[in-house]
Amino acid sequence: MTKNKNLHGFHLSRRAALAAVAVSAAALISFAAPAPSFAEDKSIKVGIMAGEDEDVWRVVTSEAAKKGLKIETITFNDYTQPNEALERGEIDANAFQHQPYLDNQVKQHGYHIVRVGYTGVWPIGLYSKKHKSVAEIPEGAVIGVPNDPSNEGRALRVLQNEGLIKLKDGTGILATVADVIDNPKKIEIKELDAGIVGRSIDDLDAGVVNTDWALKSGLSPAERIAQEPIADNPYRNFIAVKDENKDADWVKTLVSSYQNDIVKAEFDKVYKGTGLSAY
Repeated sequence: MTKNKNLHGFHLSRRAALAAVAVSAAALISFAAPAPSFAEDKSIKVGIMAGEDEDVWRVVTSEAAKKGLKIETITFNDYTQPNEALERGEIDANAFQHQPYLDNQVKQHGYHIVRVGYTGVWPIGLYSKKHKSVAEIPEGAVIGVPNDPSNEGRALRVLQNEGLIKLKDGTGILATVADVIDNPKKIEIKELDAGIVGRSIDDLDAGVVNTDWALKSGLSPAERIAQEPIADNPYRNFIAVKDENKDADWVKTLVSSYQNDIVKAEFDKVYKGTGLSAY
């Protein structure tokens, strides 16, 4: 009887010991495991331009989901809308613009928007279906340029680099047609909406077209007769958010979900070398 009692006590002690070990193990696992993602169950809306970038952002969305951040992409068809939507709080971030464009938008509208992570750069180019080189562009030619301030200045600098025009000394990146002081071929510079220049190429001698719009307009690299330099290019695109959110944890996750080799591979596949990763 005593033996059975001792044996029963042994079973109790053994169970208690096992329970203690289990609790200790659970505590160790809990302590060793990484904390749940700060972004767990966090959902955000990101504004992007419709078209090829949608394919890239499908991969970004997948990468973010692995980290607990759910992204809904909202597509836009012109450059003015994404910043308006971000400022009003209709979206949480956008990814479509370069710093000169944002600087001009902030100056014009007082937006509280800041850059948080670079994405890619699309060197702007001079395209033509009528002339195979810049040298072939005739006197009195009509050349289209984007009419928004930052892209117009960018386009004019391409024309200056190719010797077609000369801008005032000290003219910054927001140059306009009024800053042209020499135009030896008496070129007519036609200011058009950025999305229209490429689609109007048949009616122009040439046009300076943003790469994304060139793709949408069906223009090929073979029709690009000049291009801006890539080195030290100030026109790298980036992800932007409201200033109040710039240090938020979900912003760090958003940026890292874009800046990785998996997304870069999709970026290279989609843009076929016309765009370059810029981080």
